[in-house]
Amino acid sequence: MLLSFVRTAACVLCLVSALAAQSEDGYTSNQRIQRIRELAKRDSLAIPTLAGYLSDPNRDIRIEAVKAIVKLDTERSLEPLAKATHDSDSEVEIRATDGLINYYVPGYVVKGGLSGYLTRGVRQMKTFFSSRNDQVIDPDVNVRPEVAQALADEIAAAAGPDARANAARAAGILRDHAAVPALVQALHSKDNQTLFESLVALEKIHDQSAAVRMVFLTHDLDDRIQATALETIGVLHSVEAAPDVRAALSHARNARVQHAALEALAMLAMQEDRATFQAYAKNSDADLRAPALEGLGRLRDPEDTPVLEEAFNEKDADWRVHLAAAFALVDEGKVDTAEFSPLSYLVENLDVKGRAGVAQPYLAELAKREDVRKALFPLVAQASKDQKIALCAVFSASQSEDVIPVLNTLSKDIDPAVSMAAARSLRIVQARKLS
Repeated sequence: MLLSFVRTAACVLCLVSALAAQSEDGYTSNQRIQRIRELAKRDSLAIPTLAGYLSDPNRDIRIEAVKAIVKLDTERSLEPLAKATHDSDSEVEIRATDGLINYYVPGYVVKGGLSGYLTRGVRQMKTFFSSRNDQVIDPDVNVRPEVAQALADEIAAAAGPDARANAARAAGILRDHAAVPALVQALHSKDNQTLFESLVALEKIHDQSAAVRMVFLTHDLDDRIQATALETIGVLHSVEAAPDVRAALSHARNARVQHAALEALAMLAMQEDRATFQAYAKNSDADLRAPALEGLGRLRDPEDTPVLEEAFNEKDADWRVHLAAAFALVDEGKVDTAEFSPLSYLVENLDVKGRAGVAQPYLAELAKREDVRKALFPLVAQASKDQKIALCAVFSASQSEDVIPVLNTLSKDIDPAVSMAAARSLRIVQARKLS
């Protein structure tokens, strides 16, 4: 009896759907758009109906359908949005791509997506791509395979350059490893927006195998592309590219490229570049002096300690020089936490506006070492709110289980912002432990 009822109900639903599909032919485009907007006010059960509009020959109908599906923003939205990234219209693709990001980064469509620029003209679109996006999802967030593949396909064959560049940005935000081959291929694009977004995405995804495929861009004639390629090579630690990075430094057209090349060499930290670091360690330009000090610190040669200490204690030096020297001294093994020690100085700057963005990455790199983590743990108790939040991220980036007790304590902090940051970091560490 029950089985008979289920079959009857299924038949009725099929009949209703068929009749609804037939009745669509009787509606004008404006009426169909109005119906889509009404469906967007319902729950996720409306998504299958909305998905049907993604095949409509009218692009305006497809755009409204995508907007409605993005607005509902549930897991059921992902499949139709992934389908819409293969649309023949750039705006449909862009809105679908932003919708996919929005599921994993809530609020992205409103606060940071390209969708908001689509009705404002070409100039505003260029403004969107002129600023770099540094967002990434947490390491423990898993992107569904069909979403990852949809972005990879879109990078390779989007309807226009804006959609392609936007897909590359999305791949970086979602750490889409499936997109690496398409991103590498996009490095040969004639569109600088796509090229730039692909470099940034590869840096975020952190697939070291891609680094050797971008070496030719260290000689690019566009300063932004050249500098970003140099930066990415440094982050991915491509020692094979060192000769090209040195050549870029020697023939740098301006300070931006010179800084990027020297920073890349500092990240690679090769003994052959010690003399270069020593030469720049006395430079009057803080943008060049700081990476030189970083490079000396990573080489850990005791003979360079006096140079680093002099820079750290220099009275009128730029704060970037002080932070770089502090990082270098800690990297050399100076991990005491006295009041004016380099490690304490790095922690102090975690709540200084404009400096925290430099101090935190330094500490994240240093905290991969056990001696540094053990020195940091006792400092947590007297740390400020912003320092505690930053240290949570530092500890989770260490990929070490010995941070769990400290994060457990911070997850019970009376400040909700601190407890939330600690809980998030704890989740990331425990996810790595299980993987």
